[in-house]
Amino acid sequence: MDEQCDLHVLQQVRQLRSRAVVVLLLLWSAGALGEPAPQTPVELFGELFVAVQVERVFDDSKFFADAVPKRAPDKILADYKNRRAEPGFQLLAFVQANFELPAVAPKPSNTHGVPAQVADHIDSLWRALTRPPAESQPYSSLLALPAAYVVPGGRFREIYYWDSYFTMLGLEESSRHDLTLDMLQNFASLIERFGHIPNGNRSYYLSRSQPPFFAAMVRLAARRDGASVLKQYLEPLEREYAFWMDGVAQTARGEAHRRVVRLKDGSVLNRYWDDRDTPREEAYREDVATARDSGRPAADVYRNLRAAAESGWDFSSRWFADGRTLATIHTVDLVPVDLNCLLYELERTLAAAYRAAGNEPVSRKLDEKARARRTSIRRYLWSDGAGAFGDYDWRRQELSPQLTAATLYPLYFDVASPAEAARVAKFARSRLLQPDGLATTTVRTGQQWDAPNGWAPLQWIGIDGLRRHGDPQLARVIACRWIRENLEAYRTSGKLVEKYDVSGSGAAGGGEYPLQDGFGWTNGVLRKLLSIYPDASCAQAA
Repeated sequence: MDEQCDLHVLQQVRQLRSRAVVVLLLLWSAGALGEPAPQTPVELFGELFVAVQVERVFDDSKFFADAVPKRAPDKILADYKNRRAEPGFQLLAFVQANFELPAVAPKPSNTHGVPAQVADHIDSLWRALTRPPAESQPYSSLLALPAAYVVPGGRFREIYYWDSYFTMLGLEESSRHDLTLDMLQNFASLIERFGHIPNGNRSYYLSRSQPPFFAAMVRLAARRDGASVLKQYLEPLEREYAFWMDGVAQTARGEAHRRVVRLKDGSVLNRYWDDRDTPREEAYREDVATARDSGRPAADVYRNLRAAAESGWDFSSRWFADGRTLATIHTVDLVPVDLNCLLYELERTLAAAYRAAGNEPVSRKLDEKARARRTSIRRYLWSDGAGAFGDYDWRRQELSPQLTAATLYPLYFDVASPAEAARVAKFARSRLLQPDGLATTTVRTGQQWDAPNGWAPLQWIGIDGLRRHGDPQLARVIACRWIRENLEAYRTSGKLVEKYDVSGSGAAGGGEYPLQDGFGWTNGVLRKLLSIYPDASCAQAA
């Protein structure tokens, strides 16, 4: 490394280490004194970790974050410091000698089946994407899990929080209720140990969560197993709610604390957040470059990048102050419509769980909280001019101008009134509907959560929300266009992939990594949609 890069590395390491203890204590206390958060790769390997990322030893920043050391980190780091100035020192060779690098994920088999065989193909993919219980390895970033789980595929080698709900939809159709219950058990275990469900079961994901679908997962299991499931998961539901509402009692009007925002009138809503303000370890090099080019304080940029990662929409014009440029990202200033609909569902599910447990007073209190949240969503996140729900900039006290497919969440979670649902359907038809499904946003920025990309979870939220509230015919059109796109791509490649270009013009792109195949939530949503909309009816509707 040159002198300037050396200085940069040392500055980064000092910053990371000075904050590490504070963050660990914060995460431990947020977990209600559960299992202490383990150290992350950058905390364990400091200058070595930063050097591997800055020097681009591997194309994908996540690759080294997932590596497992062959011996104690302090010995590896001391050896690196002693040897790095030696003539001919090769960083790649040093890493290969001291770490077990992640295995290349096996490619799912390409069967090139006809549409009638896609369901069988998906059923076989569950086996390919299922991992045994994750065991704890010394100094590994992988967090242990007690039961089997389904990974998305490709570079995503671990369980992911919100992905798993959409995977479960397909597992239920594939008669794999056992795996649904296994994954619920894993998520409950993470809550018990760390006080929340992290983005994924990696140490470097513990400072944030993802869209809180745990309540929806519990409801999904309860459809088959009854109210006993609600009682079984009452405590983890309660702890998840406490995580998202941490600090609510101390948050003054017009202020925010972690994930809680109290508006000027006293209404309480939520935002995405991350407890760290340093580069993401799985995207270290990319985050450093974004902060460097932004002209803003680096810690502010890192916090907002991380908060967007908690949203699952990493990245999208939805979070950009100028609607175009990643460097203007301001996620923590926004009260997102999808998050607050999910927390409305969590409050309602907790109320039902307390009711099932015979605690009617607490159940009524949670019903009141849910009603208050629904009122606030409709008051602050509804644009009467656009006929759509959006995100509220709580600092500016105005709706964000970026309107997206997240507008359909209030239909899916029964927040929207019939009149609002009808207008959202009109907005979706005129602004989001494309030849192959729903676009994520109305603008093209090169980010993967913008047009022309479409994503399986948003298709399902839109289709099922419109099917039950607003416009069942539009729901059928979206479903059939999406199914057709999935099947045509499958016929050509034998693959189901992470996302699709719904404009009809080519393959999906954008983002920090190449298009991934596997793919958990695409498989789950397609399997579910095929059971609701057989392709014969789709041929007529689309």
